[in-house]
Amino acid sequence: MIIRTRAYARAGLIGNPSDGYYGKTISVIVRNFCAEATCYQTPEMAIVPCRLDHSTFPSLAALASDVRANGYYGGVRLIKATLKRFHDYAVQNGIELEDKNCTLEYRSNIPLRVGLGGSSAIIIAVLRSLMIFYGVDVPLAQLPNLALSVEKDELGIGAGLQDRVIQSYEGAVFMDFNRKLMEKQGHGRYVSIDPRRLPPLFVAYDDGAGEGTEVVHNDLRARWEEGDAQVHKAMERFAELAQTAFDLIQAGRGAKIGPLMDENFEQRQRIMKLNSRHVQLVKTGQAVEAHVKYAGSGGAVIGTYRDEAHYHKIAAAYEAIGAKIVKPEIQ
Repeated sequence: MIIRTRAYARAGLIGNPSDGYYGKTISVIVRNFCAEATCYQTPEMAIVPCRLDHSTFPSLAALASDVRANGYYGGVRLIKATLKRFHDYAVQNGIELEDKNCTLEYRSNIPLRVGLGGSSAIIIAVLRSLMIFYGVDVPLAQLPNLALSVEKDELGIGAGLQDRVIQSYEGAVFMDFNRKLMEKQGHGRYVSIDPRRLPPLFVAYDDGAGEGTEVVHNDLRARWEEGDAQVHKAMERFAELAQTAFDLIQAGRGAKIGPLMDENFEQRQRIMKLNSRHVQLVKTGQAVEAHVKYAGSGGAVIGTYRDEAHYHKIAAAYEAIGAKIVKPEIQ
């Protein structure tokens, strides 16, 4: 039997990056892009490298260009770490896995290193395949924790739960990571939102301006742990913005969240040194009267538009600077 599973790109609508700091966020799935895992039984455990994992180049310049675009790592290390954590999860929970092996393949068309959840999508897709192959039921609320442990605990990559929650639940989700709640039940409060209540949204990105999430978040984590008052205050404000946006959406006033998204970006700008190209993506949308913020760690933005005429104006502005734009498929 051949098992094929998917996980989709995501965009943080509001509240990020407070998910890693006991905050609140709203995130949406972006079905326009996905990672797919294929799993089938074989005599030995094997991982088939994807095109991003190649180690042969026509020239030194080509190698340098590839590293600038894709970073130093492909998906194989993510899959190896996922297999390891899945095995650990089974052992820790007294689950006896059937004595059989599989080969795992993966592919992804999620734009790389622009903050659309490409790495976590690969992990979620692989976990879903393993769960089916071995007949293991990981509770939905715990799946994001398991996925996060792959990068955070196994690979030492700074990350938060937001990406893994939305990629597990899909659709649109409000997330409350209150510290007491997290410590009591081991996960946050996750509330699905009817996507029809959201304002019209666009996602714009520059796949030539990729930057790993660890570039931004490692410094932020250190400052948080050192008690930086500005960082702590900003995280509280991010959470407040997410809560206010959620209340508006649930009240049928989702069109009013735009200014909150603008403030979300302004708060980020106050506490982080931002890549000028990423800032340009925000300013380009704002220059044509869109409300815009980072979709993740940088390289992609999410914004609102009024109507089709406004969207076409926004699209033309992004195309003029070499960026790409899509309407996120959320349902």
